[in-house]
Amino acid sequence: MTNQSRPSDDDRGTAHSDDHGHDHGRSGASAADLDSGTTLQLSVPEMDCASCAGKVRNSVQSLDAVKSVDPQVTTGTLTVTYDADGATPADVAERVESAGYTVASGVGETTETFTVPGMDCASCAGKVENALDAVDGVVTYQTQPTTGSVVVTYDQSDATTDELTRAIENAGYEVTETTASGDTGGTDVVETESVWRSTRAKKTWLSGGIAALGLLLEFPLTGLNASVLSGPITFTLADVLFLFAVAIGGQEIARNGYYSLRNRNLDIDLLMTIAISGAIVVSLVFGEGLYMEAATLAVLFSVAELLERYSMDKARNSLQELMDLSPDEATVKRNGGEVTVPVNEVRVGDVVVVRPGEKIPMDGEVVDGESAVNQAPITGESVPVDKTGGDEVYAGTINEEGYLEVRVTSEAGDNTLSRIVEMVEDAQANKTEREQFVERFAGYYTPAVVAFAVLVTLGTPFVLGVAWEQAIVYGLTLLVLACPCAFVISTPVSVVSGITSAAKNGVLIKGGNHLEAMGEIDAVALDKTGTLTKGELTVTDVVALNGNSEDDVLRCSRGLEARSEHPIGEAIVEHASENDVGKRSIDEFESITGKGVRADLNGEAHYAGKPGFFEELDFDLSHVHAVTDGGVVTQTSRQLCERNGCLDLLQDVIPDLQSEGKTVVLVGTEDELEGVIAVADEVRPEAKTAVSRLHDLGVEHVVMLTGDNERTARAIADEVGVDDFRAELLPDEKVAAIRDLAEAYEGVAMVGDGVNDAPALATATVGVAMGAAGTDTALETADIALMSDDLSRLPYLYELSHDANGVIRQNIWVSLGAKAALALAVPFGLVPIWAAVLVGDAGMTLGVTGNAMRLSRLTPTSED
Repeated sequence: MTNQSRPSDDDRGTAHSDDHGHDHGRSGASAADLDSGTTLQLSVPEMDCASCAGKVRNSVQSLDAVKSVDPQVTTGTLTVTYDADGATPADVAERVESAGYTVASGVGETTETFTVPGMDCASCAGKVENALDAVDGVVTYQTQPTTGSVVVTYDQSDATTDELTRAIENAGYEVTETTASGDTGGTDVVETESVWRSTRAKKTWLSGGIAALGLLLEFPLTGLNASVLSGPITFTLADVLFLFAVAIGGQEIARNGYYSLRNRNLDIDLLMTIAISGAIVVSLVFGEGLYMEAATLAVLFSVAELLERYSMDKARNSLQELMDLSPDEATVKRNGGEVTVPVNEVRVGDVVVVRPGEKIPMDGEVVDGESAVNQAPITGESVPVDKTGGDEVYAGTINEEGYLEVRVTSEAGDNTLSRIVEMVEDAQANKTEREQFVERFAGYYTPAVVAFAVLVTLGTPFVLGVAWEQAIVYGLTLLVLACPCAFVISTPVSVVSGITSAAKNGVLIKGGNHLEAMGEIDAVALDKTGTLTKGELTVTDVVALNGNSEDDVLRCSRGLEARSEHPIGEAIVEHASENDVGKRSIDEFESITGKGVRADLNGEAHYAGKPGFFEELDFDLSHVHAVTDGGVVTQTSRQLCERNGCLDLLQDVIPDLQSEGKTVVLVGTEDELEGVIAVADEVRPEAKTAVSRLHDLGVEHVVMLTGDNERTARAIADEVGVDDFRAELLPDEKVAAIRDLAEAYEGVAMVGDGVNDAPALATATVGVAMGAAGTDTALETADIALMSDDLSRLPYLYELSHDANGVIRQNIWVSLGAKAALALAVPFGLVPIWAAVLVGDAGMTLGVTGNAMRLSRLTPTSED
């Protein structure tokens, strides 16, 4: 993709990007003529609090034509939908300013996407860019050959959609659709007929057949190759057939060459037009008979163009598969019945019906029914997830078996799947360093090779003693090799393949630069709570004492903790409920902050809390022992101690549990201890395997960062196998830890899930958010988002990124090396002109695309 910005006549129209590809101060106002109104996006940087937003909202809503107002304080932007017949962008801006805030950008500007199926290479994009440069009012544009679209931000007072469409078509490319940026559903990847049945393909096959007849007459059937015209210029029957082949197969080439010349773009179409024309001129002037070469060039280059389109279609299809996940229609409950409507007509609050085997059309919340839902399209989870009332579901996921009714929580263009598709499209704008190098290099490559062609043409007759007509053929051959099509497309097609492959496996990568950076990291920092652990407290151990059973201990603790709002108490109550141990009635409940709880059970005071809490009650824990019977901790009695051996509660049981990172809760009265319960945030089952797999893949250092105490951190670190850990860290100390790692290693990835991880995520080379499905903030702020709470996607992400970097390197150097080798061999007569087309253009384009598409086959393995 090419992302360009042009200076506007107004300072408001300037857009720029930082090194990470994020737009700052961008004035790309979004205006769309939708059925629901026109949408305008304004930049209001002074609107930085809820009070500010309220004033702006109330002021703008005073316009009768306004339908909705969405002030976004965190980004300082205001999105307004209004009736274009009743208001103008200037009217909206005036209401913002009347509320006391300055509109920094957006008035009169709109962003539209033009679908241009024929623009499928960097050369094509260059012609479109030159055409748009000549249009007044264009602020920024992005040409996207991989999706066949052009995104243009322009000032409506200086340019119109029709003018932009004409500019693109004057560059030689048809615009099949225009979509305003505010339109729901995102930008579609172009869908065209099979490239092999296109008009150009039919002309190519016809010209190829005619050229083949000419070759038969030229070689095996020379006796039939009679002269058709004699004199100063002689034509044989074969020559006539070759010229017919050029006329038919070269139409598109000449047409595109004309547009290239018109738009001052030195690309393959112009160079090939010159080469074909040059071969015919040499034949006419020198009588050399290069008509066969001209026909061969026309046919082979047309085939090369078809192959390039076919290869690009394969890359485009990988993104189209994401878009096809969401159904076009939804069954909605309305007026006591069910009605099927387009998803764009479904509104927030509607209840949609999803039957077994159907795709869920919108993000929402289950209000009735139970079912297993296949979330693999969004989160990459291989096992369907059970959904019941109150659970969240995502658009594009599949209802496996049951009946569900889902209350819609987001519009069609604002659901999780739509945001993923939009971000995958936008990811192409964040170019890798290699892609930027390729584009810079390509700007020098073509003029250099053209200059070399001229030098070879003029110099070989004197240096190598070749005839002038042969020197001209050498020059024409070099012109064929002068366009770096395969070289330029080698990186973007790899990036698109890698990013879309990741998205289909539950990993959202926000740009090619992040894909490249992730493959180069040497250290990974992992947050503990919610990343290495589940982030939810659960009961792990129950030790029954003094003749009580585990159920007795749980029954008593359930009664004590039933009214507690502490997470530990909630975990105990949930565990007791799951084990159906029954309930005990309580009276006189009292919560003792930081220590525990007290309540009367059957008239007797009972306590649950920390060991120190019981010591404050003058309970002597030093004489309490737990008996081990076959490795299982049971009850206390002197006789059992003598037979089986005892564990001292203070010296053995409690320290052992705490050393495992567990929190210990004692349950009992002032006179008798009834039991011990251990609670912990469980380590994710895949955490240890994920850390081991990262080591196997070549990550040098894996460290755990946590705000938890050192004893708990050490226990978790030992269990999952990280190389190091740092405990009791505040958010700013996590940032310092990331900076320390960055000094010791080439690149650092930070993986976290909480708000307190955000500074560290931003500081790291690559920030990776856990469990981002349905979470707007994580999707918008993270460099990379693991859509599910599945840590096994992290090794897959690293492997994919590492492989993508390898593929990009292979594509760059092989395509460049092949072109260079062919170019150097041309002056020695080792490369016929047809080989320059077949190998240097068609072969290399197909090769780099096929190599890039290998990334789409990489999936998380069982080891991951």
